[in-house]
Amino acid sequence: MWIPRTSRAAALRDGLRAYGLIVAMWMRSTMAYRASFVMTALANFAVTAFDFVAILLMFTHVDTLGGYALPEVAFLYGTSATAFGLADLLLGSMDRLGRRVRDGTLDTLLVRPVPVLAQVAADRFALRRLGRVVQGLLVLGYALLALDIDWTAVRVLMMPMMLISGAAIFASVFVAGAAFQFWALDAAEVQSSFTYGGTTLLQYPPTVFAKDLVRGVTFVVPLAFVNWIPALYVLGREAPLGLPDAVAFLPPVVACGCCALAGVVWRVGLRAYRSTGS
Repeated sequence: MWIPRTSRAAALRDGLRAYGLIVAMWMRSTMAYRASFVMTALANFAVTAFDFVAILLMFTHVDTLGGYALPEVAFLYGTSATAFGLADLLLGSMDRLGRRVRDGTLDTLLVRPVPVLAQVAADRFALRRLGRVVQGLLVLGYALLALDIDWTAVRVLMMPMMLISGAAIFASVFVAGAAFQFWALDAAEVQSSFTYGGTTLLQYPPTVFAKDLVRGVTFVVPLAFVNWIPALYVLGREAPLGLPDAVAFLPPVVACGCCALAGVVWRVGLRAYRSTGS
């Protein structure tokens, strides 16, 4: 059934408003125990920092990794970790959907006059995930100070574009992965392989991976547009698979396409949901 554009805009506005209200509720709950919040945020920061510590340990034995020096790898790490951290902060609760489908608690969300996606995305909003974002930004800051980049207006503008588009691409993977759980019931690990596994993959240069894998994350699940393709343009490096430099400006287009596709998958999955009968 065709839905008027004004109705879709109103539904989007209502969904964002509901998401904001639910998030605000969880944030108030979190800040009621500020010491606990600080400790869990610091723990999140420390745990995620071990990924970069592993990279530092590698560089105590080698000068370059796949032809990339430490500041260049740190740049890839920082952009990937920050983009993923933003998506994880905003939509990290999506992986709980499979549990709700199995125990039937999703039914309670369906009867509320609020978009289900907004409720699932904001459910148990964890402000402690800011630790991952801060850690990624710190590594990115180190990389920008250590690198000798020929900054132009285009390269400067590509930095926020890369982070925002990358977060949107990861967010679409969160939503599509959650929608898959309407059929698979328990596919959280499959979803994690593309989200958490994807960000780990993008923290390393594409030159260390087989070309078939690079093709897969470029043309099938376009995670390469999170940071590989635009970041290598900023670094003055050749794009993966010999793609033209112009593809470095496509992350916003890819992000919009991924979000639209994830929205379609979500609606199809929600319509296919038949409850547990409990």
